Amino acid sequence: MASSTVQQPATVKPNLNEFLQPLQVGIETLSDLSCRLSTSYTKLALESTEHFIPTPITRLPTGHETGRYLGVYVGLSYLRVAFIDLLGDKQVEGHARVRRTLEKAWPIEDHLRKDHSLDLFTWIGDCIAEVVADRLANPNEESLDQITTGISLCLPIKYQHLFRCCFLWLISYRQNTLDEAILMPTGKGFSLSSDLNLRQALLNGYERHTYSSHGDIEPMPAKRRRLFSLPKLKIAVMINDTTATLASLAYSIPSLPNTRVVMGLIVGAGCNATAPMKISDLHESKTQNIREKYPDAKETLISTEWTLSTAAAPFDELRIRNKWDHELDQHSKRPGFQPLEYMVGGGYTGELVRIICYDYFHRVLGIQRSMLPVTLIEPYSISTEFLSLVVASSLPDESLADKLSQKLQPPSESDWSWTPEYARDIRAIALAVHDRAASLVAAAVVGLLDCIKEVKLCKDVSKDASGVQKKMETKDTEQTGSGSPGWNSGPEELAVAFSGGVIQHYPHYKENVQRYIDRLILRAGPQAGGKSVFLREASDGGIIGTGVLAGTASGEIGEIKVTDGSPWPLLSPMRKDMSVKI
Repeated sequence: MASSTVQQPATVKPNLNEFLQPLQVGIETLSDLSCRLSTSYTKLALESTEHFIPTPITRLPTGHETGRYLGVYVGLSYLRVAFIDLLGDKQVEGHARVRRTLEKAWPIEDHLRKDHSLDLFTWIGDCIAEVVADRLANPNEESLDQITTGISLCLPIKYQHLFRCCFLWLISYRQNTLDEAILMPTGKGFSLSSDLNLRQALLNGYERHTYSSHGDIEPMPAKRRRLFSLPKLKIAVMINDTTATLASLAYSIPSLPNTRVVMGLIVGAGCNATAPMKISDLHESKTQNIREKYPDAKETLISTEWTLSTAAAPFDELRIRNKWDHELDQHSKRPGFQPLEYMVGGGYTGELVRIICYDYFHRVLGIQRSMLPVTLIEPYSISTEFLSLVVASSLPDESLADKLSQKLQPPSESDWSWTPEYARDIRAIALAVHDRAASLVAAAVVGLLDCIKEVKLCKDVSKDASGVQKKMETKDTEQTGSGSPGWNSGPEELAVAFSGGVIQHYPHYKENVQRYIDRLILRAGPQAGGKSVFLREASDGGIIGTGVLAGTASGEIGEIKVTDGSPWPLLSPMRKDMSVKI
């Protein structure tokens, strides 16, 4: 803990709002931040080999894909496996477009995250086999030689060779084709080799359950014996969770007129975004394989990895990071690695609230360290989940004080206790931290939309950190979307598909992100075609999107004909000469 001078208890309580002033970011600063981020993103896309990593997906789902696919989602702390039924325009048993069956979830224990990768992938293979065996145990199910699967990751990877499976993982990666992926360096807590071939590791974990004619079969526990002789996996796609989230909403979006999905956004333990980008705006080395395989492609989906330090300069230029942010950063496992994630990710905002609470209660209010709850003193003792369920709840201050007295107990010898006033203080601190987080996510979203020319920001005169006026760089502001031929008349809605525990479940978080997006777009002025930007939830988009893209990659589109011969719609709006006949 950084050393500080402790004030003596004051007769008049210090002003908490003034104390929290470093967390407040005005709309002018946020607008400036969006512009700077847009410029930074443009530069990183064109020059960096670690950011704006292309996914070899140059088409989006049509909404007409059909079939059953196996989806696997490996999160930071849990694994989910399910069969995903794509229904197209049909409704089956009350399910519209998508139905999940035989879904199971398992927590990922620490030893699997940190020990040898072979143990992790063997365990994942066992879990996949368990779900497949459950399906085959149904006498009404037909026998299968192979199962088309989709794989999605939340960690950075790079693609290698095209394959057939749908799997979702919280790993960042680089990819040249959709079937193989190699890990990039990540701060997500998995001890995995950066040259690990994910496809082969996953298949090795599962294939010991498939039929073999050889006699040298390793002994298996009795509970696993029933899993033997399972069909093989046919891996169709390997994507990250933001791409899956975007694809999930894109599959359902045809039912919303004049709405187009332009981004996938995850705000959970971490934060990342995926968006379509012109291939010409990306570094050639990142798109060589895509250009070779899809010579007519104009755009591809990219994973921004926008929380990494090389994208964080604008936050320091505008002095948005404060002493509490720097303290959290300095004591993190990888100092300086992901500055934005340390300010907005659910894995860190609980700790940020704890740091600020301790600073306020101990240094400002003068409460002795020995009198305070140990949870306010020990790092990472307050989780974002606890803040969401308890502190940010609608409980009256008196009831919240009672809850805190149970959950964050002071030492038995302490004469300090939680009062309604102290409860109100920690609630105000948590609110300030998450309001700032929502505003920074909104600024990043709008900055990325400007970077890919979906919106136009007003970039005239701004001030740098020293207060000196300067002319900000003006970029090509040609916008796509509503001005394209064939677009329906009327204003266009740009949909940002979102998922993740924080943005979905933290009280008022999503509404605050939307509010800041609205203010930033309003400040930028009228958009071409009356464009507006809306957050649209893609609940369970991680696992659903893997099934969607497995079907898309397999080309199993029911009774649909695209007249230009392409199996998928372009990422850009459908052209006039691309009529679709059902």
